[in-house]
Amino acid sequence: MKKNYNFMEVTKHFKFAGDFIEANPYGFGHINDTYAAYFRKNDNKVHRYILQRINHNVFKEPEKLMENIERVTTYLRGKVIESNGDPERETLNIIPTVDGKSFYKDEEGNYWRGYIFIEGAKTYQVVENLNHFYNAGKAFGKFQKLLRGFPAEQLHETIPNFHNTPKRFEDFMEALNNDKCNRAKDVKKEIDFVINRKEDTAVLMNLLKEGKIPLRVTHNDTKFNNVMIDDVTGEGICVIDLDTVMPGLSLYDFGDSIRSGANPAAEDEKDLSKVTIDLDLYTHFAKGFLEAVGEFLTPTEIEYLPFSAKLMTFECGIRFLTDHLNGDTYFKIHREGHNLDRARTQFKMVADMEEKHDEMMEITQKLK
Repeated sequence: MKKNYNFMEVTKHFKFAGDFIEANPYGFGHINDTYAAYFRKNDNKVHRYILQRINHNVFKEPEKLMENIERVTTYLRGKVIESNGDPERETLNIIPTVDGKSFYKDEEGNYWRGYIFIEGAKTYQVVENLNHFYNAGKAFGKFQKLLRGFPAEQLHETIPNFHNTPKRFEDFMEALNNDKCNRAKDVKKEIDFVINRKEDTAVLMNLLKEGKIPLRVTHNDTKFNNVMIDDVTGEGICVIDLDTVMPGLSLYDFGDSIRSGANPAAEDEKDLSKVTIDLDLYTHFAKGFLEAVGEFLTPTEIEYLPFSAKLMTFECGIRFLTDHLNGDTYFKIHREGHNLDRARTQFKMVADMEEKHDEMMEITQKLK
């Protein structure tokens, strides 16, 4: 249950234009509390900003997180201006506090931030048409392209080991060995599925260690609903939710997009016959992504794009199964066995990707 906050008190600490009217819950985010804050300007017109309370239980160091976002959005704004784009719509713009900071910490220890509200665009929870997914691929690709000159080492790791798949496997094995809820006996099939693919977990990390793929600035949470789609053109105009922007692999961003967007079924679908990797969706996203980044991705990065989709899906399934074994302590659940259903959905996707791997490779090579 979200708490009632004194928005009048919070907003007076930011350089919002106009007089505060009200703030209402906005969007579908599961981590931070997001509000549309309404203000009346001198000409009596009402306009809005995004106001967010950062979840400092998930993001343990909000100061470093906001340092990341301030650096990245400032850099992106400069790049958008260079290319004669619209810096008010093509990147997030932080509203500073009255003392010039990127966030405000209230007396209760809550961290707040404000953004310009991007009008005339919205996010979608599911892919409603193929062109939207193609444009999302372009948007995430453009995001990487614009940031390719930004030194990744300047960014903090906001969630340590977020896409460290070998570490996720270790966490799973620890949960399995402890089996504190006595659930392992009922999920032997899923446990075997994970253990049989242990070798996959280190593939991308090894390529990075061997210098075969580069470290880049990446978004790391590239769900379809983290791209704002223009209401008129249908183009992906702005990548949002930058809390997990940190050093990573381009393959993480591509793979997680396919995991979350190319399965037409729900993430917790119980009827696994509905779960599949839709090759039309894969093709459209990959086309958009490669149009934006194809000129600077290395041949090895392009070669491993299909594998990255499988690995990010596998990693997510491992996390769901781990949480199920641990007693559902991390992901919110809405029914008994919810995390197990989620894990099974991911594993069905992995199995389907394994069957369609050659087709995914062929599609990718044609598009490059």
